[in-house]
Amino acid sequence: MTRENDDIHRPTVAAVAVVAYCLTNLVHEGLGHGGACLLVGGTPQLLNAIFFSCDEGSLGAGSQRVILAGGSVANLLFAAMAYGGLLLCRGRTGAAHYFLWLMLSLNVLMPFGYLMFSGLGGFGDWAGFIDGLGPPLPLRAVLAAVGALAYFWVAPRIIMPQLNLYLGRDPSRRAARARWLSLLPYLVGGATYVAAGLFNPGGVKLVLVSAAATSFGGTSLLAWFPGRADRDLRAGSPEEPAPLPRSVGWMVAATLAFLVFVGVLGPGVKL
Repeated sequence: MTRENDDIHRPTVAAVAVVAYCLTNLVHEGLGHGGACLLVGGTPQLLNAIFFSCDEGSLGAGSQRVILAGGSVANLLFAAMAYGGLLLCRGRTGAAHYFLWLMLSLNVLMPFGYLMFSGLGGFGDWAGFIDGLGPPLPLRAVLAAVGALAYFWVAPRIIMPQLNLYLGRDPSRRAARARWLSLLPYLVGGATYVAAGLFNPGGVKLVLVSAAATSFGGTSLLAWFPGRADRDLRAGSPEEPAPLPRSVGWMVAATLAFLVFVGVLGPGVKL
């Protein structure tokens, strides 16, 4: 542990990650798909940590597309709310500010990633959304292109300004701090999703195509990008990065969130 990074409390970073990843999933599955299911007159059946089940037997194709799109739409709405919260903070750093940043990042990266991966792989919410709308290959190509542009160009310009407050300007120092502030939550959050996915009633396949793909795939930008952000994206960084001190409250909240997410939502809640 290097001296310049002693002001980053790793357990607090991990705790914030657990809470943010769990909430982001609930936004996508519960509020997004679940809310859309109710909106179009469907019958909710099961809320699971990695999927939402809705009885769509009496619904038309348009209503089913609303349900499929609902998860990503809900994520983007929460991203906007997190961004508004960051503006209200006006640079007041700490665990709460960092939580808002992580919520912004996750709720931007997951829907953008869904577009790209649905186009490339032909599975996921947006692959289902375009099914029956026209020739599949051209539509998938559009999804992949729009998703890649949003993921690799738009997303960094949304998430980097607030993270820069914790990274500073020195390139080598930025890389070391980014490993704790972006790579660590990526690993912790992905592991949380997979742990919950192991209890899902649909089998191991869902762990790979949903839990692992959504977490480790959908938020993979956090694993490699922030420490390498180019000069333009770090232009507003302070000379001295902000600390992220210890927070017992966040560690308690993470413990409770993990227990509920894995122990209750992992097997699923019948509705």
